[in-house]
Amino acid sequence: MIDPATNTPTAAGAARPAPRILFVPVSGIFGMGEYARALAIAGAASRRWPGAAIHFMLSSAAPYTADAPFPATLLASSPTFHSAAVIGLLESWRPDVVIFDNAGRTAQLRAARRSGARVIYISARRRQRHKAFRWSWMQLLDEHWIAYPQFIAGALSFLERLKLRMAGRPTVRYLDVILPRPDPVRCGAILSRAGCGAGTFALVVPGGGSGHPGADRAATQFMRAARALAARGTATVYVGPVAGEGEGGGDGAAVHEPNWHPLGPLPQPDLVELMRSARLIVANGGSTLLQAIGCGNACIAVPIAKDQFERTRRCVAAGVAVAAPLEATGIVQAADRLLSNEPQRAALAGRAAHLNLADGLEVSMLALEHLLESAQGRAEPKPPAS
Repeated sequence: MIDPATNTPTAAGAARPAPRILFVPVSGIFGMGEYARALAIAGAASRRWPGAAIHFMLSSAAPYTADAPFPATLLASSPTFHSAAVIGLLESWRPDVVIFDNAGRTAQLRAARRSGARVIYISARRRQRHKAFRWSWMQLLDEHWIAYPQFIAGALSFLERLKLRMAGRPTVRYLDVILPRPDPVRCGAILSRAGCGAGTFALVVPGGGSGHPGADRAATQFMRAARALAARGTATVYVGPVAGEGEGGGDGAAVHEPNWHPLGPLPQPDLVELMRSARLIVANGGSTLLQAIGCGNACIAVPIAKDQFERTRRCVAAGVAVAAPLEATGIVQAADRLLSNEPQRAALAGRAAHLNLADGLEVSMLALEHLLESAQGRAEPKPPAS
């Protein structure tokens, strides 16, 4: 069990053997939202259960595999397309819990059930949510986690509620927002590296999905907007791929432009500390936007992929973001309007702060604790992991 006062296992929970958890997120050349979410949950699980065996299945084409902090089986492409490899690992490693994030096929879910694992599916898009509510999948899932809060993802429909009553499973939870806990030491270090004080800068983050088809050169548009804001006198921190001097990037430019602070890609905990400290955030319409809103900050959403337009629309309708086109001039105009209108900027930040979004990491840890408790004593002993 979990002690809510300390967010740590009680004696009974600590005595339980450390679990084996397999993460199967969508992965590939473009985007990293699923991987970043899985990585945050894996990190929280490793803290909750020291000694937990955690394993990932990832595409070898994904740019983040070289820096993956947990053991991983690398595949030629996303795990959804490699059922034989996924099923083989399930049968040989026999995890206690498998978490499919926007990935997986029916054969893979069935194999997870046969191996004795509890099965979790995370949906972040309407199509994947529909898959999880298919009758055949509902019989296989123990938990269905919806990646976004209800105001973005939408409440359960009448048909979804009816199916849940009839099937009696799975448990459905909204993760709301995945954010590391505040870390003053980390915050001070990253602000020092950025050369900015809290509340004094605009933060521009194209995010990991900027290479999606249809969003060509998105990072370039974000960077040009960031450079333009800096040239107009706004201290601007840019987190993302930085082009060479020919594109107007490169760390050397900071010598000539005191308001331009390019940091390149950052680990999620560092990025989140910058989000908490920024005066204004410009982000894509994916999970980066949701994290920015979760930090209670004023946000400009720039959708760069098909699924991000509706998400951005809902955030704008809720009054927690303003939208801008994927074009440097439009981004700068939106930022100028907010930076010159303090009441509007503060109102955006205030509405974001008052959303009271749930801590997605705590939601996921409590769900995992429940699944592991329900499995204890019911499953047959597993052979040692190979």
